[in-house]
Amino acid sequence: QVQLVESGGGLVQAGGSLRLSCAASGRTFSTYTMGWFRQAPGKERDFVAAISRDGSINYANSVKGRFTISRDNAKSTVYLQMNSLKPEDTAVYYCAARNGAMLLTRTFEYNYWGQGTQVTVSS
Repeated sequence: QVQLVESGGGLVQAGGSLRLSCAASGRTFSTYTMGWFRQAPGKERDFVAAISRDGSINYANSVKGRFTISRDNAKSTVYLQMNSLKPEDTAVYYCAARNGAMLLTRTFEYNYWGQGTQVTVSS
């Protein structure tokens, strides 16, 4: 199984930036599609961004132009650089993994999840 540990969350003012990291266990990290999701209290867990093993990337429309997903296979880590943060970005952010090459945008398509890291954007 894959274990995922997120870090980098915190409190930031609107317009600021944060970089989230997700460290994955296992030597097969490079074969996994990695995704970021977020969930605010009482709301659905929503897709944010995903990156496949070949580097293909997909973003939710709400974060295009502001967030950047990347991966470092040598470090078995995926990152989410978040710029121009808005209060509506406030949520618990989760890292997810699924073996395969295709991009995945649905929560049920991922079978490994991190514990989540809180991101709070003040107005």
